[in-house]
Amino acid sequence: MRFKFILILFLFFGNLSSSAQTIIPLFRDSIPNSIPNSMREDTVNWGGKFGGYRNTSKPTLEIYLPLKQQANGTAVIICPGGGYRFVSYQEEGLNIAKEFVQNGTAAFILKYRLPSDSIMKDKSIGPLQDAQQAIKVVRQRAAEWNVNVNKVGIMGFSAGGHLASTAGTHFDSSFIPNKEHINLRPDFMILVYPVISMSERLTHRNSRLNLLGANPKLKMVDFLSSELQVTDNTPPTWITHAGDDQTVDVENTIVFYQALKQHHVASEMHIYPKGDHGFVLNFAPKLWMQSIFDWMKTDALVK
Repeated sequence: MRFKFILILFLFFGNLSSSAQTIIPLFRDSIPNSIPNSMREDTVNWGGKFGGYRNTSKPTLEIYLPLKQQANGTAVIICPGGGYRFVSYQEEGLNIAKEFVQNGTAAFILKYRLPSDSIMKDKSIGPLQDAQQAIKVVRQRAAEWNVNVNKVGIMGFSAGGHLASTAGTHFDSSFIPNKEHINLRPDFMILVYPVISMSERLTHRNSRLNLLGANPKLKMVDFLSSELQVTDNTPPTWITHAGDDQTVDVENTIVFYQALKQHHVASEMHIYPKGDHGFVLNFAPKLWMQSIFDWMKTDALVK
């Protein structure tokens, strides 16, 4: 009887340790591209419950690690959405990270800086700098976190999908200090109802406004339109969207998939006829994320 009690305690606390988390500053020293500011971060609540953050000016990584004996060596950096106006941290961050951990994958939630002229010299590249730094930090500390440096991917929802796709198409240029020459290319991308384009025809207007301002130069519009930046070396991609999305046009996903196909990049696309924006949030993560785990196994992203 005593043995059974000890075993139950071991299993209970073992499960707790698999989802234990730590939050670390993304940059140890000064934050690049920042200017002195007095911005105060606020939490966003929906229905009386925590939803996310506004006015983020100090980027962080929240770390979720599976039990060592369950770890498959793969890591995913998660970029929640929010139209570059807020960070939808709970539903598109915490809930997703816990599901990855249950499947043996390390998860790192990126609370990135929201673009603002009051905290950045160039707000258009601020979030991208944070995504690149997240990739760098995970690879630098891979041994400590039991991660394979060649299996570090990035995931994004909505505007976070835009951020993830820019990290996956601009890895050849370092927008952060990187004297160590750490590889900034994600090994794979997972994009969920993503904003892909900044073009007038396809973009989510509020995301574009918040990132680029009211009158962006065409050069920057093209630079941050990920469908125009795909190359043969763009990482393998899993992507999903709803055909009736009234917030982010499904054409964002379609044109990106077409660009990936044109460049012979391994990719998998799921288009659902109905669901509107944020459709996956109507289901428990374990229900809709199974196809992601299947794809990761097929593409040998996990053991």
